Amino acid sequence: MTQQWALFVDVAKCHNCRNCFVACKDEHVDNDYPGYAAPQPRHGHAWIDIRTRERGTAPMVDVAHLPVMCQHCADAPCMKAAPDAVTRRPDGIVIIDPVKAKGRRDLVDACPYGAIHWNEERQVPQAWIFDAHLLDRGWKEPRCVSVCPTGALTAAKVDDAEFARRCADEGYAPLNPEFSTKPRVVYRNLHRYEQCFVGGTVVATRAGVEDCVADARIELTRDGKPAGAAHSDAFGEFKIDGLAPGSGTYAIHVTAQGMRPCRLDVALGESVYLGVIELVPA
Repeated sequence: MTQQWALFVDVAKCHNCRNCFVACKDEHVDNDYPGYAAPQPRHGHAWIDIRTRERGTAPMVDVAHLPVMCQHCADAPCMKAAPDAVTRRPDGIVIIDPVKAKGRRDLVDACPYGAIHWNEERQVPQAWIFDAHLLDRGWKEPRCVSVCPTGALTAAKVDDAEFARRCADEGYAPLNPEFSTKPRVVYRNLHRYEQCFVGGTVVATRAGVEDCVADARIELTRDGKPAGAAHSDAFGEFKIDGLAPGSGTYAIHVTAQGMRPCRLDVALGESVYLGVIELVPA
């Protein structure tokens, strides 16, 4: 089977160092690669765009960073909009021809991921080219991957079967699967960016001293059905993640050895820190 390039993005490992963004700028600003890409403008374009989302409230705050770039889709909307100007190479890389796409500003809106940018000076749409010009010269991986210090970005040239196996075994999935574009850029730990959590701190007063309750069991239910579970850590803190934003009211059941069970309800809009939950000795 034909091997094609794929980019694997681990949201949990991205800490917004922006090495990938800078490397892309360094590679393309003022540099012309005929057949691949015209020079990128010095300002305004983020071919590798690091989007950030903050969840929760102090003292339980979670910040996630989501690198978004051309997804190199097998069923690319930009190709449908301009089949004469956008091609998908046998190795899976989608290229917007810098000559044939001249004047095609409509391609910016064709991309549902917002990954195509308009170069006003040169009147051409542009996007991240998977560093095809470097790979064609013998590079083993795109430059953004080579400069990523945490391993948040990895690339591989694999056939469809291996791509599907790795996605299934390692938990990678497409961004916005509802777009149905069959991207070759896939993500794991997307819940850090797309979904919500419920967290809190469990304490109890013993012999007049308030202390953390470790290993308390916290169960989350919605309409009587299990929705998540966790145990408190040594500091009494817990977090149940992967909940849909605005998904309604949940019941939280807290139990711990030697303590009376506790229940409280929470209406989930965005991620929420419940504060201190105090248990009473049985």
